[in-house]
Amino acid sequence: MTGTATTSGSGTTSGSGTIRIRTARTRAAWIRAAALRTGAALVVTAAALSGCSGDGKGAPVWTAGSSTAGSSTAGSSTAESTTSAPASGPTPTVSASAPGSSAADWKVFTDPAKTVSFEVPRDWIVQSVAVDPGALPGALKIVVKDAKGAYLATLQTGLPPQPAAACADGDARAYVVVSSVPVDLPHAGGEGTIDPHVVFRVIQGYKYFGSYGITNVVGGAGGKACALQNVVRGQEGKGDYSFGDLPVLKPLAPDQKVAPAKAFDTLDQAAKYVNEGSEFADVQRMLMSLKIKN
Repeated sequence: MTGTATTSGSGTTSGSGTIRIRTARTRAAWIRAAALRTGAALVVTAAALSGCSGDGKGAPVWTAGSSTAGSSTAGSSTAESTTSAPASGPTPTVSASAPGSSAADWKVFTDPAKTVSFEVPRDWIVQSVAVDPGALPGALKIVVKDAKGAYLATLQTGLPPQPAAACADGDARAYVVVSSVPVDLPHAGGEGTIDPHVVFRVIQGYKYFGSYGITNVVGGAGGKACALQNVVRGQEGKGDYSFGDLPVLKPLAPDQKVAPAKAFDTLDQAAKYVNEGSEFADVQRMLMSLKIKN
């Protein structure tokens, strides 16, 4: 982002957007109020990281270690870039960091070609699987599950760039960024992108549907969108990449399968998932630890 930043009691503002830093003490109270308000939600943009190549064959490499990213984000305030609030009302903006991780012992997963690495709790399961049709040469697809085998996230590299689908004004739904933490990863810039962030966002359908991932793709104009991409735009020839519970979050219909998206009856429930639960803390640390060989 560009522009000169100034600091006030409510946050930090820049010439190209607004950064709000909220304390943990005010976060829960704020989001309860946001749940009662109407109006457009926060627009967050995100950019794609460069895709990685590798043959994906052989045994993964495990090493013991702890993440500096994980330890630095737990219990800290987070910042997030926003657009200006629409004239119709205030923009529900929440910046939240996860509570401390519940896992005491972590390991580092590295693919055989050593193109990507990330940390997971020692009892989590990490599996390399076949890439989807159309993936670029050298692409990877890695699935992460918890100790009981429940699905948590997928890392995919070498994704063919996919432009956002058209979104008619009447189809767009309000969304809120509950958590947003910048992460240092390779990516391509350009229109409609910012630096990569690890985010948890909620879009309003018949319930509030939430999803976590890494992204640098702009969500939508006026705090509304038809879909939110957990995708990082990659450098030319590398393809895009995605690391999260699902690559695209949409406002689902009652007859559609919800999982792996999270479903909440209120925004307050979404805030509690981020601020009080250990699952998101562990997932956030895993996402923040991602390293990609450029």
